[in-house]
Amino acid sequence: MRGGIAVFDRHTIGGDVVEITHVSGICRRTPAGTNGRRDMRAQVLTEIPGDASRKLLGEQAAVESSARAYPRLTPIAVAGGSGAYLTDADGNVFLDFLTGAGVLALGHNHPELLRAAQDQLQVSTHALDFPTEAKQDFTRALLRMLPEPMRDKTRIHFCGPTGADGVEAALKLCKTHTGRSGAVSFHGGFHGSTQSTLGLTGLRASKDLPGNPSISSFFPYSYCHKCPIGLSPDSCSVNCIQYLENMLNDPNGGTPRPAAVILELVQGEGGVIPARPEFVRRLRDLTDELGIPLVVDEVQTGCGRTGTWYAFEQYGIEPDVIVSSKALGGGHPVSVILYREEFDRWQPAAHTGTFRGNQLAFAAGAAQIRVMERDGVLGNVREVGAHLEQGLRRLQERYGFIGEVRGLGLMLGMEFAPLGPWTAGEVVDRVRKAALRRGLIFEPAGRGGCVARLLPPLNLTREEADEALDILTAAVAEAAEPARAPRGHDGH
Repeated sequence: MRGGIAVFDRHTIGGDVVEITHVSGICRRTPAGTNGRRDMRAQVLTEIPGDASRKLLGEQAAVESSARAYPRLTPIAVAGGSGAYLTDADGNVFLDFLTGAGVLALGHNHPELLRAAQDQLQVSTHALDFPTEAKQDFTRALLRMLPEPMRDKTRIHFCGPTGADGVEAALKLCKTHTGRSGAVSFHGGFHGSTQSTLGLTGLRASKDLPGNPSISSFFPYSYCHKCPIGLSPDSCSVNCIQYLENMLNDPNGGTPRPAAVILELVQGEGGVIPARPEFVRRLRDLTDELGIPLVVDEVQTGCGRTGTWYAFEQYGIEPDVIVSSKALGGGHPVSVILYREEFDRWQPAAHTGTFRGNQLAFAAGAAQIRVMERDGVLGNVREVGAHLEQGLRRLQERYGFIGEVRGLGLMLGMEFAPLGPWTAGEVVDRVRKAALRRGLIFEPAGRGGCVARLLPPLNLTREEADEALDILTAAVAEAAEPARAPRGHDGH
């Protein structure tokens, strides 16, 4: 034991001591000659995967579903993490720009969030939908996150623990309110992997299941880099919305008036594509005019990811329903929908879920919001996000096969073009593997994996952003070199 925390593993890397603690999994890196000052940096000294990771990955592959995804892309076994850094079972330290697919808003093992969850463990962990002090504290924090004019006219429903559960609840709410069925969603959108949310999701491969329901009518999204109707912003009157407007108003258009329209204001899985402001404002006007509830899926963009609590604030609209999850619970699973009070037509027990009362998520989530308010994290997202984006744009200027840099706040992406014998997705894969060998984790997104998607912690420092830019610069330079292996080689 050391200071009440049991150390179960210790590594020496480049003269530094890396300790993984038994209690919290926190990785502490103590550089040599610094009198115990903690100063983590990415450092990879083994092959990927190393021996310890390879053993655990093999055991996982022997018993887990073949649907497992992240260990296939990033073949490591996780030992722990601290802040923006993650340590694998072999003691390699990575700068984590995946952060649990956006769940870890303040990085790994933030001490105040750990303390809140640990304190709550002594009180209760599960309370269905009974009121508790932790839940009411969290509820007050949720309302503070909304623009002030919305706070007094908003109801909250606590859903099951995932974002897909929240989307399911939002659609059910809108159907109850309108008495209609079906929904409108957009090309490239992602709203979950359950049977119903698959019907709202653009990815066609996910629908190739016998009897899979398709409850949605799909329309073009404002993906101006590759306009779905072949226009450019300087010659376009937001024709994608005009198309939707014509279809919904045309008695022979074939699309009945739906129970809801649902969209992401920044498509995540679709390739980090922010909607154009005029697209969103016209969509809000159209849905208002036709009496169609507008649902914004803020599962990934919410909780400060784009530089405001919710992305819709930057578009000057008020949605009818907001879906929030991922980062909301301070690293613990929770999802909610927030909606106009006139939509609250549910009868008692009309929508339930056993794990909608996760007290650890309420305690850690409320603590996270307080930390973000106190420390000015939203301002940091805007400042460091702009700094990181500028660095990516400088990289784009050097390499013509980076087609576009885009995003909001600390939700950023680089879309690549084909290079030599490589498709755009293969270029991203080469960059990703080269970055991983240098200590940076990110994942691909977009059509064919053509986008490098960056989701760092919201309290990322400029120094950490610069470290990531250095790694990305080296990784892109390596990918730009003539192919050194046959097409399809894994690059390891």
